[in-house]
Amino acid sequence: MYNILSKINLAPNIHLFKVEAPNVARKAQPGQFVIVRVDERGERIPLSIGGWDREEGSVTIIFNEVGRTTSKLAAVPEGGSIANFVGPLGLPAHIDKFGTVVCVVGGYSVATIAPVIRALKEAGNKIITIIRTPTRETLFGDEQLRNISDQLKIVTGDISFDCDGFVIEPLKEILENETVDRVITIGPACVMKLVSSTTKLFGIKTIASLNPIMIDGTGMCGVCRVIVGGETKFACVDGPEFDAHQVDWTTLLARRCTYSGDVQSTVQYQCTTCAQW
Repeated sequence: MYNILSKINLAPNIHLFKVEAPNVARKAQPGQFVIVRVDERGERIPLSIGGWDREEGSVTIIFNEVGRTTSKLAAVPEGGSIANFVGPLGLPAHIDKFGTVVCVVGGYSVATIAPVIRALKEAGNKIITIIRTPTRETLFGDEQLRNISDQLKIVTGDISFDCDGFVIEPLKEILENETVDRVITIGPACVMKLVSSTTKLFGIKTIASLNPIMIDGTGMCGVCRVIVGGETKFACVDGPEFDAHQVDWTTLLARRCTYSGDVQSTVQYQCTTCAQW
C-alpha cells in the first residue's frame, strides 16, 4: 500500500497528491509517469509525475477528476493509502540546451510540466510558457511556472489575464517575433494537434507528450499504440514524448475519444475534454 502524505485541491476537480513511494522517487525523471490503482479491484490509470523528493521518498501526482476511477482516487483521504503506484515509466524528457523553448500547456498538465521546464532552464534554455485556462477560478500552478520561466503568458476564455481566446494566437505572436528553437506541448490531444499544425508552418521542432488510452504501461497490452512517422509506436515505452509533426493525429484523436460517447466518426467528433479550450 502507498500512503497519501498530503492532498491539495488545486482547482475545481483538479487534485494534487503527494504519495509515499521511495523507490519511484529515487528513479524519477522529468517527463515520466506512473500507473496507479486505487484498490485491488480498481482499473489502472496512467498519471504524469509532477515532482518528487528523493530524501522524503515522495512523488507528486496531479489528476483531473472526470470519471469513476478518478473520483474514487479523489475520495482517498490524506493519511489514507492506495493499492498500487508503479513507476517511473516511459522515457524521460529530452533535455538539452536548445536555445529558446516555448511550452504550451493546459489542464492538469500545468503542474506536471514543471519538472521538464525546470530541467530545461537548468540546461541553459530561455523558457516562454503559455498556460490556457477557461477562467480565473480554474487557474493553478501559474506562480510555480512563473518562477521557473523567463516569460509567462496566461490565456483564458474570459478577459481575466493576458489574452482572451485560444493558445494559437499568442503562440503565433511569439513565433513571429522571437527566434524559437523548440516547442513543447502537453494537454488535450486536439490542442496539441493545433499547436503542431501552427509550428509546422514555421518549421520549428515540436514535441508532444501523448496521452492515449493505456492499461498496463509496459508495452504488453498494445492499447496505447500510436502512429508516428508511419510506424506503430507504443506511448508507454517509446514515449510519451514524440515529434508532433510526425504524429497521425486523426487516428490518435479517434482512439482517444473511443469511450467518451462523443465520437461521430473516425474523423469528425467532439471532445468534451477540449470543449473548454
